[in-house]
Amino acid sequence: MSKFLLEAKNLRKTYTLGRVKVPVLRGASFTLGQGEWVAILGSSGSGKSTLLHLLGLLDDCDADSGGVWFDGNPVADLKFSARNAYRNQSVGFVFQFYHLLPELSVLENALLPNMVNAGMRWWSQRAQAQKHATELLDAFGLSHRLTHRPAELSGGERQRVAIARALANQPRVLLADEPTGNLDTKTGGEILDLIAAKHRNGLSIAMVTHDPAVAARADRVVKLVDGCVAG
Repeated sequence: MSKFLLEAKNLRKTYTLGRVKVPVLRGASFTLGQGEWVAILGSSGSGKSTLLHLLGLLDDCDADSGGVWFDGNPVADLKFSARNAYRNQSVGFVFQFYHLLPELSVLENALLPNMVNAGMRWWSQRAQAQKHATELLDAFGLSHRLTHRPAELSGGERQRVAIARALANQPRVLLADEPTGNLDTKTGGEILDLIAAKHRNGLSIAMVTHDPAVAARADRVVKLVDGCVAG
């Protein structure tokens, strides 16, 4: 059994732009311990988001890559349904631009992971899921916004909804890609405080950022340089 909750070895990712091959990751390795918060720093275009996408199985690595392990088990080659289960139950995602569904209310957006996870069992689990989502949103200061649509919210409020959605299924790992990059300093600090509170309760976090001040909140900082992780 690995001592790491999430581990990646020798990840390679190359994109094809027309006839040109563009290598982004050139053998990146990464580890995240149980209850650890790791910040991933790097310049624009260094592959930070690509690394996070590979860790979360949102994208596939090159054929000559090593792989990704969660709780000691390989996950990069999981079949479709197992990949979906990993993405929906084991990890939660927060992005810079929220990705909320505009036609749904705040509460409905936060409930999406529960609905996907429950499938045909949704109606029998709905009451408990709503209770949990409402408690999350209340803890994030959004109890008065449950029926509002994303367009009626500020940027900070939208990101709070996005974090609540990411935590709806109580994942063991939060993968956060520039979660404060679209916010002012004060609002960004409040978002980081929310994430830090969850971290103190045992949540493991891998957070991509270009901001050293944000990275300073983490337990450990690694840097992406020339497609590899340093530090």
